[in-house]
Amino acid sequence: MRQILLDTETTGFHPLNGDRIIEIGAVEMVKRRLTHNNYHQYIYPERTVPQEAFEVHGISDDFLADKPIFSAVVDDFMNFVAGAELIIHNAPFDVGFINAELANLPNNRWGTIEEHCTITDSLKMAQMQYPGQKNNLDALCRRLGIDNSNRTLHGALLDSEILADVYLMMTGGQTDLLLSDSDTSTSDSTSDIASTQIIKPSLKVIRANSDELARHADKLAQMSKRSGLELNW
Repeated sequence: MRQILLDTETTGFHPLNGDRIIEIGAVEMVKRRLTHNNYHQYIYPERTVPQEAFEVHGISDDFLADKPIFSAVVDDFMNFVAGAELIIHNAPFDVGFINAELANLPNNRWGTIEEHCTITDSLKMAQMQYPGQKNNLDALCRRLGIDNSNRTLHGALLDSEILADVYLMMTGGQTDLLLSDSDTSTSDSTSDIASTQIIKPSLKVIRANSDELARHADKLAQMSKRSGLELNW
């Protein structure tokens, strides 16, 4: 299945209060390989960028002044993502902004992003794997040993590329993205040889001896007596 890692940068946090998308970055992955088929677009938001937002992503009003508005790029964007699984870190945020932009279009023929794509929230995945811990991209990179030293400011395309590394690590431990070369044609057999197969060794089972089992039973008996409950651990 075609997967797209996606991120946006915005003027703030609340699309219903007038905040807008100013950057979309998306990288395509097929069979756990980046394809170099990316989408990247800066967008003029038809409003100013607040200082606090500028301090996060470094995108200024002057830089955006000559960029196209969303309605001018929506068809290219929607045609790029249509039919794919969108993998987004904190998906409700980005999906909310995309749907707000779509809803603002006159005679919107696209509807909502969910009508064209499957949405996967990689933040929810991380929260299930690492409950009670920080699970933003920076924290996950540190935890998973991913180099994000180029990330001094938030940027949609860079964050999408980093998310690809994070997603691969969380779903199988493969960080070699095996970038495909668009100028080189390969046969199916060559592709099969190039693919990486992860072989996991069988786990060694260590069983408790009779003395350990007896001490365990004694401990359960003591706990059962103190709690008044029958314990069957």
